Amino acid sequence: MQVGQIVTAFNKTGKYIGEITAVNEDTYTVRCLAVLIHPRQGDLHHPNEVDVPFFHERKALAYREQANIPLKMVRPYEDDILDYRESLISAVQKLRNQLEAKPDDPYSVKSLQALEGVIKEYELMYSIQF
Repeated sequence: MQVGQIVTAFNKTGKYIGEITAVNEDTYTVRCLAVLIHPRQGDLHHPNEVDVPFFHERKALAYREQANIPLKMVRPYEDDILDYRESLISAVQKLRNQLEAKPDDPYSVKSLQALEGVIKEYELMYSIQF
């Protein structure tokens, strides 16, 4: 892969459409253009657990934010590039729906609370369907 190529990239638990801006020894630097999967909430080292030292509110990469992504987590992308804001709204709504489908699961409840904070930070309160 090369600089300027459009790719999908997994970063932590999120998936993005982006553009390679640098090729490094072990990583590609990828500029975020759209969000395909919103990052999961909570502690990456203890997935699906509520009783952790710090339950993180995880935001998606911002539009044009760059991240160093391990080579094995980047794949070529051939389809249309989605609008960033629309893709973010769609990814948040999908995660929200998944969490709401498990109302008796403590992790889902805590994740929904964290996601609400993230939605407020994104200023998407009126764009997300409740």
